[in-house]
Order: sequence, then structure tokens, then C-alpha cells
Amino acid sequence: MAKEITGFVKLQVKGGQANPAPPIGPALGSKGLNIMDFCKQFNARTQDKMGKVLPVVISVYSDKSFDFIIKTPPVATQLLEATKLQKGSTEPNRIKVGSVSWEVVKTIAQDKMPDLNCFTVASAMKLVAGTARSMGITVTGDAPF
Repeated sequence: MAKEITGFVKLQVKGGQANPAPPIGPALGSKGLNIMDFCKQFNARTQDKMGKVLPVVISVYSDKSFDFIIKTPPVATQLLEATKLQKGSTEPNRIKVGSVSWEVVKTIAQDKMPDLNCFTVASAMKLVAGTARSMGITVTGDAPF
């Protein structure tokens, strides 16, 4: 018989660095989950992505058990890594802080494709380019679509 899902918890945690301190502890403790069990499992599954921000969706069941899905890093984080910036522009319409090429946009779009609601790589590239624009990062070159 299938377990009954009582809720979901969405967090963004650095890979391999989950610990029971906030924000993880209070979020899981309020649902009655074993915090250390989650931290050990998460750290074991994300050893290869050490230090990267990873969104995780935790399904909470009625018997206080759980399972979780680790998603790919956010597009904004990947763009900051690609441009080697600390943060985006405070006024993205006036102040441009960096630039990326369409090849970089394509690699980010292909990496993020399973988590996006797009059917083609071209539409995913448009989504990534829009995120770059809203961060004050210009996309250089001719659009391949």
C-alpha cells in the first residue's frame, strides 16, 4: 500500500554541506522528520557537487518518513559562476556587470533542461537569456534561433 504524503518541504542547500542548523533544522523539525538522517543522506548523494547551491524537494509521509529529489543548480547561480561575478547588477536596465556568449547560455540550458518547463533547447536558451538580462548580464553574439 502506498504511503500518504502529508506535505512537501523545498530548500536550497549547498551540496555536501547539510547540517541541522537553520534553515534545515527548523524546516524539517516542524514536520517531525529525523534531521540528522536527512543530512547524512543528502551529504552522501551530493559529494560530487560540493559547495554548489542545490534545490531539494522533500516529500513528507504520514509515518514521518521522507524521500527527496535533488534538482540542478539555479540558472542565476550558474550564470554567476560562468561570469565569475559575486552578484548581479543592482540596476540591470542601466548598469551591465558582465557578458556571456550564446554557447555558455546553451550549455546552461542543456544542463537545466530536466527541471525547466520547456520542450526545446531553443526555448530553454531564451529562458536562460532572460534570466541573464534581469541580472544585468548581456548575451553577446547572434542568437542561434
